[in-house]
Amino acid sequence: MNHRQTLEFLLYDWLQAESLSARSRFAEHTRATFDAVLDTCERIAREKYAPFNRLVDTEEPRFDGEKVILPQATHEAYRAYAESGMLSAAQDYDIGGMQLPYTVEAAANSFFALASISINPALLTVGNANLLMAHGSPLQQKVFAHNEFSGRFSGTMCLSEPQAGSSLSDIATRAVPDAQDDASWEQDPLGPRYRLTGHKMWISAGEHELSENIIHLVLAKIPGPDGKLVPGTKGISLFIVPKKLVDTEGRLTGERNDVALAGLNHKLGWRGTSNTLLNFGEGKYPVAGRAGAIGYRVGEPGRGLSYMFHMMNEARIAIGMAATMLGLAGYYASLDYAKNRPQGRPVGEGGKDAAKPPVRIIEHADVRRMLLAQKAYGEGALALNLLCARLVDERYTGTPESAEEARLLLEVLTPIAKSWPSENCLEANSLAIQVHGGYGYTRDFPVEQYWRDNRLNMIHEGTHGIQAMDLLGRKVLMEGGRGLTLLAERMRASAARAQAEPALREPAQALTLALAQIGQATQEAWATGQPSEALANAVPYLQAFGHTVLAWVWLDVALATLRADATLSKAQSVGRMGAMQYFYHYELPKIGAWLQVVRQRDMTCANLPEEAF
Repeated sequence: MNHRQTLEFLLYDWLQAESLSARSRFAEHTRATFDAVLDTCERIAREKYAPFNRLVDTEEPRFDGEKVILPQATHEAYRAYAESGMLSAAQDYDIGGMQLPYTVEAAANSFFALASISINPALLTVGNANLLMAHGSPLQQKVFAHNEFSGRFSGTMCLSEPQAGSSLSDIATRAVPDAQDDASWEQDPLGPRYRLTGHKMWISAGEHELSENIIHLVLAKIPGPDGKLVPGTKGISLFIVPKKLVDTEGRLTGERNDVALAGLNHKLGWRGTSNTLLNFGEGKYPVAGRAGAIGYRVGEPGRGLSYMFHMMNEARIAIGMAATMLGLAGYYASLDYAKNRPQGRPVGEGGKDAAKPPVRIIEHADVRRMLLAQKAYGEGALALNLLCARLVDERYTGTPESAEEARLLLEVLTPIAKSWPSENCLEANSLAIQVHGGYGYTRDFPVEQYWRDNRLNMIHEGTHGIQAMDLLGRKVLMEGGRGLTLLAERMRASAARAQAEPALREPAQALTLALAQIGQATQEAWATGQPSEALANAVPYLQAFGHTVLAWVWLDVALATLRADATLSKAQSVGRMGAMQYFYHYELPKIGAWLQVVRQRDMTCANLPEEAF
């Protein structure tokens, strides 16, 4: 079964993406146009991305003192992607977009992640532009976002600093009004104009020559009325800081902004993407004879972090999809290897007969276990990410009631959509190496690179610990638990439908039990009302919650498989049902151990004295 078949089943048979054409925003689309987008992206990924995956891993970005050098293949991939229109796929027709459902956009983009996640020339551009479309002024949208959607400009997000990674309240980058005269700074057409000074770390695609300009979205603190920086997150505002200054028509003025590359980070994976340390306002490129990077404030002062969450949540789902596709890439590679690699003899009556020829390793039970685990992780994660994309479409084009439900479900599912694939599809990559045996950790085969690339995703856009505290500390409690209650209702509805199918009664009962365990653990974690006790085991809670969500997704996919059975090949149907059974038999039972420490509010880890480590 190939990736296209899996995508089409999930899009059309499970998520009913064709029905979106009945909505006014998508009225000009049909399945034919959706398929045409998939065809285009599959072709570009095959021609411009896949052949160069190893090249961009070995020819890392380098700085020649003036500019960052990337392989020509990356430039060609960026150009092809921009020309395809995928940067503006979901945008309005009147700004050059396709008004494509996000569900289809996410599915189409999966081909690029599968072919080479490391090339990834438009990594954060769309999220950057979408944030400006939501919170920027009309002119900021026209000058910056629209040019990002066309591919003329690219974008970044600048949050972390060398001394403050995930602790954004501790950032030290500051922005002060560019008040050379007392009136102009606040009346600049592009937004209130500030001078920024500080350092930002781990900035993906922070310096390159792929586009005419790079638009940095930068979090910085501004002075309060007393002239002092406001402590904590309340003092954080958001600024547009272009690499090259532009006029109100988006034309380059010819002047470089005071943003300088301080260094390139050389990472375990994603080596084809430049990852940078940027200095803002150090005076290397003084503007109007003065140090300080010019930045235009987005929206209201002090609301920078809330604005940035618009982009961060998009990025979290995108990282989940990246992790998913790396897991599937490893699965496809190890499946091909297992079908063609002869080694060993089958275990049977009379023991092994050395006189007989060796069998292909896919005939060994443990190799099949490893392959089925990869399939269950990868295809289940793909279903989860496409489900989240479908909820995005519902949030923006559904009825008021369905849109509100989609909002609540996305709040609860986003930590899972990011964290579950990044942990379990990494495990899939580890299993892909194991299937290859000793060859798996050589560069003769691609699976070692897939593992290295995927290892970054457990940290990208918020570590497991951060996602876990977000889930147990905020998302399941928010608005009186409305999101958790709604998700539980959806799960119970799937289980009720599955009870009517003889082949699904056992997993339906298992899901119902797992859901009850999650509910009980949530209550007992917070029984004392002490965050230190409740959150001490937030990660095991996240793991159990994620496995329960994936069990629900697999059960719902199994229901769709039974509905579409007559139109599917036997291999598709049996394979999908087998992956569902694997998940319920081998994976879902793990939640008992994870939830035990949550229910007991076990403080073993939290209370162990430092000197005991």
